Parts: sequence; structure tokens; C-alpha cells
Amino acid sequence: MNAREFVKTYVNPLFTRDYWEMLGDYVGIGRKRKIRPIADQDSLAEFIASRASHVAQASLYGYLRTRSGTRFPTLFENPDILASINIAKWHIWLACVSDLSVFTGQCMYQSGLFDEQAIADLVPQAVQQVLDETGEPEEAGKDFAASRQRIVQRIANCDWTLERDDDTVFSQSPEALFYWSPIADELKQRDETIVKNSIRFRWIEVRRSLRKLLDCKTLAEATRQGQALT
Repeated sequence: MNAREFVKTYVNPLFTRDYWEMLGDYVGIGRKRKIRPIADQDSLAEFIASRASHVAQASLYGYLRTRSGTRFPTLFENPDILASINIAKWHIWLACVSDLSVFTGQCMYQSGLFDEQAIADLVPQAVQQVLDETGEPEEAGKDFAASRQRIVQRIANCDWTLERDDDTVFSQSPEALFYWSPIADELKQRDETIVKNSIRFRWIEVRRSLRKLLDCKTLAEATRQGQALT
């Protein structure tokens, strides 16, 4: 079974076909496509959702593959293990959405083109758009709604003026990967530092991509126009 067949058979997409194709660009599946600049709320929501999807799935499946070795494909044939993987996938994704949203808002503030209130309006709206499009998947488990609400609260209470340009903002996703990954506790304890650092490493390219794609001038103007209409 090649990579494309494996993904199609065993790995459920987190969102729509568009988001799955976006993930495929990262892992070498499918044709390359141009990524549009972040210039309005829709493109901001798309960026957050797609990059969170990439980091969550790549980190989780990478860890499972490392721990299971050649047995990795058979994990998806066991209904109980598959259910645990899906629950983990969704909770790690939520944490990734949270971390990336905070970092994006702080980058916007550092550009000098947004005041704090504009960011406090735009970023939560983009996050809510992502969450609304996702809904509450049945496979995500009973704790998904509570975790989702904690993210909403974190974004609502965020201090966008903090000047950070490193990985300290990305605090929830490493914890989520370590906590939710369906690996035996005795094995997990040996892996903690490596596992948490693995997802921090994956954020490096996302941060670089964000700086390249974030069109603060156009986004700020679109935000002002939206405020004027309300």
C-alpha cells in the first residue's frame, strides 16, 4: 500500500476536502498549489485551520508511527485504537488552533497596523468561524465541547500586546500531544521531552509561513471596513 492509498483508507480528514488537500501539500500527497495571502477573515480562518490540521496530524501520526514501527498501519484496523486516535487527533487539533491563533494575533499587533481592540475582534471571530465549520464531531469524544470552550476563553482573555517572537506561545499543543496520544503511560513517560519538542519543531515552519503570508496592511484595511459597516 503506497502513501496515497494509506491516507485515503485509514486517515480521516479533519475538515473539508480543501483542508485535506492543504495537508497533502505538506506531506507530499497531491499536487502543489498556491497558498493565498492572509488578507481577510476567511483567509485567516483557513490558515489557522489548515496549519493546525497539519501540525496536529503530523505530530500525532509521527509519534504513533515511531512507537509502533511496522505495526503502524494495523493500528487503524483496531476499532478501539482507532477511536482513541480520533479523539486524540481532535483534541490536539484544538490545542494547535489555540496556540496558532494567539501567535497570529500577537504578530498582527507587532506590525503596528492594528490596535488591540481590532485584534480582539478579528481573531476570536476567525477562531469561531473555524470552530463553527468543524462543529462537534461525534468521533471527537465527550470532552471535546469543554475543550473547545476553553479555547474560546483563552482567545477572549488573551493579551495581544505581549511581544513574543518565539515558541513560548505554543504551550498547549505540546501538552495536548503528550496527554492525548494513545500510548501506554510507562512508554510515554520516557518520551515526554522528545514528544513535546517534536511538535514545537513543527511550528517553526508554520511561524515562517505566517510571517510570509500575513498581509497586515490589507487585513487591517479589511478589518476597518468591516467595523465601519457594523
